[in-house]
Amino acid sequence: MPLFSRGKRDRDQPTEAPEQPAAPVRQTPIPDAAPAVSVEAAAADTGAEAPGHVDSPADAASVGISVSAYRGVGAAPQPAAKPVAKPAPQPPRASVRELAPPTTETLPGLRDNVLLAEALSVLDNPPTPPQILEVVRQLLQGQLILRVKGDARSLLAQGAQPPLAVAKLGDETFVLVFSGGAALSESVKRDGDTDTSAMGQSALAILRYVLAGPHAGIVIDPASAPRSAVLRRPMLEKIFEGIDPELTIKTLLVSERTPATPAAVVDALTRVAFWVAVRRVGESDRLGVAEARTAEGERFIEIFSHPLEVVALGRGDQPAPMTGEQLGKALASDAQLTGVLVDPAGPWIKLTRADLAGIIPA
Repeated sequence: MPLFSRGKRDRDQPTEAPEQPAAPVRQTPIPDAAPAVSVEAAAADTGAEAPGHVDSPADAASVGISVSAYRGVGAAPQPAAKPVAKPAPQPPRASVRELAPPTTETLPGLRDNVLLAEALSVLDNPPTPPQILEVVRQLLQGQLILRVKGDARSLLAQGAQPPLAVAKLGDETFVLVFSGGAALSESVKRDGDTDTSAMGQSALAILRYVLAGPHAGIVIDPASAPRSAVLRRPMLEKIFEGIDPELTIKTLLVSERTPATPAAVVDALTRVAFWVAVRRVGESDRLGVAEARTAEGERFIEIFSHPLEVVALGRGDQPAPMTGEQLGKALASDAQLTGVLVDPAGPWIKLTRADLAGIIPA
């Protein structure tokens, strides 16, 4: 099976402290809302579990790891990486981020998934279902690193399929993936196999690769327990239900914010799938759509780039698909709506009626 091509590189992200999004409230039903999609939140249903690994050494020594930041089979090799320094302490988890954290490269040329590392850093032992959903949500916000036996650059140049590191749990095989270079360094230190190289790729591409094979799922940061998780095949399959294959909105929200970002997100809302959070209103069959309100009385419809974004909030809402046309009609029907709040669990963005003018019918 051929390896996948490398995605676009994100720029470093702004670091200023964000304001907090408004607290969610329930408002009157919005007309023409689509039926809700049922998504289970229990870890048993999503196929998530805690791996059976002991804690990693607190004093990991430097480990030399070859890096292959590749663009596909036969791509030109990248320069060799310098030895990986002792892993830095995990940063404390932020509350709700407006902006993605700055991009880091513990292994030169390979981006760490800082949001995923933060979600893993607060896991209980065993992790709770909401914590696992947070891991899954943040998994999609960036790329993952794969561990390869041997020199991946040389294997790719020869047209060979690099052998990915896997773990056996009973009769099942799981692909090992890493949130960043520090977690990979811990894994190499644990087993002592320094004949290792690393390759980075978007999380979605890696999950497609895993599901295309016989694998039972993935193990994230296997040597970092309890900062580690196992995601089974049913959970990975659920990620792809109705998903925008390019993760357009998520990519925009984790990328560097510019004056053009609001317009780009609005354009995406006219082209790709997104969801609202819904719940039955009283005893009726009408669906109430979640809003957020500010202290000043501003009202924002909450919209989501993925169904799991709704479930991860833990409010008991269900995701329902919405189109840009339906969103425009909803805003036109209620002049008191200020705009929309996209992915309120963060990274998030507020779009005002002025931003959304192009989709609001006259």
